[in-house]
Amino acid sequence: MPRNIALLSVLASLLTLGLKFGAFWVTGSVGLLSDAVETLVNLTASIVAVIALTVAFKPANRKFNYGHDKAEYFAGGLEGGLILVAAAGIIYSAVGRLMQPQALENLLLGIGISVVAALINLVVARIMLRAARHFDSITLEGDARHLMADVWTTTGVVLGLGIIMFYPQLVILDSIIAVIIALNITRSGISLIKRSMHGLMDVSLPREEVDLVEKHIRRHAGEKAAYHGLRSRKSGSRRFIDFHLLLPGDRTIREGHDICCRIEEGIEQELPKSQVTIHVEPEEDRASWDGDQVGGRKSSSESRHCEPGNESKEQNPGEIR
Repeated sequence: MPRNIALLSVLASLLTLGLKFGAFWVTGSVGLLSDAVETLVNLTASIVAVIALTVAFKPANRKFNYGHDKAEYFAGGLEGGLILVAAAGIIYSAVGRLMQPQALENLLLGIGISVVAALINLVVARIMLRAARHFDSITLEGDARHLMADVWTTTGVVLGLGIIMFYPQLVILDSIIAVIIALNITRSGISLIKRSMHGLMDVSLPREEVDLVEKHIRRHAGEKAAYHGLRSRKSGSRRFIDFHLLLPGDRTIREGHDICCRIEEGIEQELPKSQVTIHVEPEEDRASWDGDQVGGRKSSSESRHCEPGNESKEQNPGEIR
C-alpha cells in the first residue's frame, strides 16, 4: 500500500536527520546545517504524505461521490511549498556564513556521516519512485523527489567539504555550494506545485492519453464514428473520461450498450483506474450534432457537420462524413 511506502520515508527521514545534525555538530559546516534543515522539511513532508495517502485511499461515500483522491494534490502542493521554504532557509544560512567565513573541523568524520545518510535516502527514494509509478501517486512521487533532492544536496556538500579538507583557504566554497544546491532544488518544488494546481483545476489528460481514447472509439464504433464533448480529468491516480457518441438510430439498446462496453474496456486496459461515461445519441437527429455547444474534443466528422452552412445542405442525416 502507498501509505506503508510513505511510512518508510518517515523512518528514513528520522534516521538521516540525526546523522546530519551530528555531522554539522562535529564540523560546524553551514552546508551540512542546510542539509540537515532540508531533512527536517523532508520529515514534515513525509508525515503529511502519510496523512494524505490515508485520506486519498478511502472509498467513495455519500458525501464524496468521486472519492478522496484529490487529497494527494494538497499534499503535493504542500511538499512543493516546503521544498521552497527549505531552499530559502539554506540560502539564508549560506549567505550569512559567506559574509563571515569560519574554519571547519573534523571534516573527514562529517563527510563519512553524510555519505551514510545520502545512501539511506538514495535507496529509499528509488523504492518510492518505483512505487509512485506503480500506484500513479503524485504524493509518493513528491516525497521521493524530496529525498532525491536531499541526496543531491548531500552530494554537493560532501564534494565541497572534500575540496576544503585539502584546501582550507577555500572555505568559502561551503557557502557557495549550499546556495547552488538551494537554487537547484527550487525547480523541483515549483514543478510539484504546478502539477498539484493542474490536478485541482481539473486539467485534461495528456494529449497522448486522449489520443488513446479516440483510438478505441474508432476501433469499436467504426473509423468514421462521430463523437463530441470528449472531456477528461485526473483525480489522484484515477482518470475520469466522458463523451457523446453518435450511433444510427435503428441500433438496439443492446447493440449500443455492447459498443460502449467494448470502448470502455479498451480504454481501461491501457489507462488503468479510468471511469468512462458515454452518452449515446441518434445520429439522424440534428439536435445530436451540438458539439460546438457541448465543448470538449470532437471527431472530424462532427467538426465538418457543424461548419457554417453545412446544416442547410441537403444530406442524409445518417451519413457520417
